[in-house]
Amino acid sequence: MITVEGIYQGKNLYVQNPFALNGVGFCVYEVRVNGQVTTDDIGSSAFEIDFKHYNLKIGDLVKVELFTKEGCTPKVLNPEVLKPKSTFEATKIEVVKSGANHELVWETKNESGSVDFAIQQYKWNKWVKGNTVAGTGKAGPNTYRSTVLLHAGQNKFRVSQTDYTGQPRTSKNCEFSNTAPAISFSPKKADKEIVFSALTDYEIFDQFGNIVKKGQGTKVDVQALPKGRYYLNYDNESGEFVKS
Repeated sequence: MITVEGIYQGKNLYVQNPFALNGVGFCVYEVRVNGQVTTDDIGSSAFEIDFKHYNLKIGDLVKVELFTKEGCTPKVLNPEVLKPKSTFEATKIEVVKSGANHELVWETKNESGSVDFAIQQYKWNKWVKGNTVAGTGKAGPNTYRSTVLLHAGQNKFRVSQTDYTGQPRTSKNCEFSNTAPAISFSPKKADKEIVFSALTDYEIFDQFGNIVKKGQGTKVDVQALPKGRYYLNYDNESGEFVKS
């Protein structure tokens, strides 16, 4: 038996169906969709599994079972039609105060499959990926929220989904002004740790541009780094230090 599972996207499956090993009839002798035996004509070298008979809605879970004779293997020609696809529209996206923290809140419609949302923040002259939030995959409206760490000055956020095609789908940008003072770090010559003046995301690069450490905190242990010059991204700033 071959099983194919996924999300209904409004398209049918096509199956290449070889002859049985003994030469009598074809390989697949029964097909079930979500436990129901299909009425499709499967007695040919290729057949279509028509989902319109099962009252499926876009985004519904689908499980297809192909029961086969021994010694042969059918081929599902287009399994990607059951993979979740990014179709969301962000109708609202904003940063809101939540106690001592800030949250990115966004609303969507027209989702057709459960694809993770990646929160992206623009800093250090690039979009940096932050938290990941699972998408519901429902038509909506849907509301999501996630804590974000602001840097000093003007902040810019967006959310993005990347489905099986590998092509990202992004929301419009959201901007928020943070009046907190800029973060600093010390020392410029360190043998044990770098200390930040407040909580921040950071990236440390060696002289060849390789990231050797990244994370979030008020300090970072650099004892294991070889001696030499390093470049540091933090808050919305860049700097450098020497590991002694």
